Amino acid sequence: MKIIVPIQLVPDLVEELIIDDSGTKLDPDEISWILNEFDNHAIEQAILIKEKSGAEVIVIAPDLEGADDALFTAAAKGADKLVKIAEDFGEEPFNSHALARMFAEIIRKEGPDLVLTGVVANNSLDGPLGPILAQYLEMPYIGYVSGISINGKKASINKEFPGGLISLLEVSLPAVLGIQASETPPRYVPFSKTRQAMKERSIDEEEGTFELDGGLQTSKMYLPVVAERAEMLDGDEDEIAEKLVAILKEAGII
Repeated sequence: MKIIVPIQLVPDLVEELIIDDSGTKLDPDEISWILNEFDNHAIEQAILIKEKSGAEVIVIAPDLEGADDALFTAAAKGADKLVKIAEDFGEEPFNSHALARMFAEIIRKEGPDLVLTGVVANNSLDGPLGPILAQYLEMPYIGYVSGISINGKKASINKEFPGGLISLLEVSLPAVLGIQASETPPRYVPFSKTRQAMKERSIDEEEGTFELDGGLQTSKMYLPVVAERAEMLDGDEDEIAEKLVAILKEAGII
């Protein structure tokens, strides 16, 4: 069995986000790229399936800052093959349609039984990658997956719905699945193991087609407005309750 995990590198939201002079995108020179959180769960789920069934796991990433670290970390976890798309992405913002076309071109060559993606990414303005990729690959798609069991040419899927409802679905392989959470939390990999993988493993490079058609056209980006809108209420419980009632009456709520 062959499992492919196409991963995305997304802006680190812990760092300050700076809009460039055009006002339509983040400044590419100021972005710190990190592995998408849900893609980390997709990698973990693929490794869990490998440990149960002996599957081959291939991880694919676009050639951005941080891609090598993400790929070698996946190798330290147990990924068998690492692929980097050697493409000059320039300064244009990513969109899910372009990424899906690029990944699909390489995935078709590998002929996987299962493709696992993160269910969403924080910079996916034109929708999650998974269903778009499934369309290009002509495979079924199930998203918000939190558990997978392989049974021959079929897979049993735990799919989460709002309100904590979980349904058990069955899908014929090959298929694309959007992982919300792996069956167990992503394992911690010490940097020493990643360094060891860097010495012992190699990354294959593939050329991709990066056409930006299909994404949304951003007309303007804004940083959140900074304003003082919170009022702290001091005093004991009775005083605070009295002040709160006065505020609600003034607002016409009661």
